[in-house]
Amino acid sequence: MPTGPPRADHDTSIFVRLAGCGNRDRGGPKGGDGRYGLLLAILVGSYLLTAFSGAQLATEIQVVLFAAVLLEALRTSTLPGRWPAVLAAATVIGSAVTFWTSLSGGRIGKGAEDLWKTLVLLMAVVVVVRRVLAKPEITIQSIYGALSAYLITGLMFASGYAAMAHLTTSDFFAGNQPANNQTFQYFSFTTLTTLGYGDFTAAESSGRSIAVLEALTGQVFLATLVARLVSAYRGPARPAPPGGPLLEDVDRPGDDEDRDDQ
Repeated sequence: MPTGPPRADHDTSIFVRLAGCGNRDRGGPKGGDGRYGLLLAILVGSYLLTAFSGAQLATEIQVVLFAAVLLEALRTSTLPGRWPAVLAAATVIGSAVTFWTSLSGGRIGKGAEDLWKTLVLLMAVVVVVRRVLAKPEITIQSIYGALSAYLITGLMFASGYAAMAHLTTSDFFAGNQPANNQTFQYFSFTTLTTLGYGDFTAAESSGRSIAVLEALTGQVFLATLVARLVSAYRGPARPAPPGGPLLEDVDRPGDDEDRDDQ
């Protein structure tokens, strides 16, 4: 038997497992809890921040929150190799640049910021849905992930509408309705859920086309992914009682049930 000191690579693997970075090989992470409770909380907080505050500061903070959404999604992603690290670095750098350029207050800077937020959220929803579908079993975290992807989709389209409004000279909403982050989020989620109140409508054909695409996305998302996950979720398995089944539950010849069948 070898009696030498433990090998360095063995010690390193222990620290890797303690850091939560285990189960990785050349093909990328095989495991990972895929916990989405924090991600869902960030998304709800981001929505409420803009819904109840029309200040410009809330818009700037959203850039940071959306970057945190993507970073949290990448934390348990199944992307192979160094892709999570590369995307995380690009997210931090791009968010910092767009945050700085948006401080000028010009329409181009605001439009670039909204386009960046749209791109960040698009990557986030792809990463989350990919991770949820890759899980071998349906857990409560899978449902949290699906709900997070649904909220990300609504916020993504809201950022897209804002980018269209900033990068074009025409009004986005018909009837001279106010176009700000609050109304864009409201319009986006009423479109995504197909409520269709009608108080805000897109004035141009481009905006209407994107709104139709969002409505179709929301219907397909709810009818396929969320409904499938909820129907397949069975909750945690109940442990079997110690000692096996109870004696009265064990069938023996001559039981009362056998007499009743005669």
